[in-house]
Amino acid sequence: MPTSASRPAGAPQVLPYLYYPDATQALAFLIEVFGFTEITALRGADGTVLSAQVSTGDAVVLLGPAMADFGSCAVPDPSWASSRVFVYVDDVDAHHDRSRAGGATIVSEPADHGPNRIYLASDCGGQQWIFATPIG
Repeated sequence: MPTSASRPAGAPQVLPYLYYPDATQALAFLIEVFGFTEITALRGADGTVLSAQVSTGDAVVLLGPAMADFGSCAVPDPSWASSRVFVYVDDVDAHHDRSRAGGATIVSEPADHGPNRIYLASDCGGQQWIFATPIG
């Protein structure tokens, strides 16, 4: 697939969009527990998050509330994953410790897998994340 020039300057070409039962809670969790940075958030009159963008390094993830009108739903069963977001971090073991202390559900402990040391975590809305640091 060729690179698309039809996007905002600096925006990645592919951005996952995750749906949560409570997008306001999810935004706070991703920032406080996983260490993402808020880029922007569209909030309703009552302050609830309607859509938000978070980043880490050069990656961007979109999130919002599940809305039946748009055919979206939150994770129906957090014990299963139909997708996971893969994120490189500087120190996967330190990130794991921060995530556990912040309330993330650890799906698998840090371990070496192929060229990476990884662990899997589930956030407050049941979305699953793979955090990795290259070995060596």
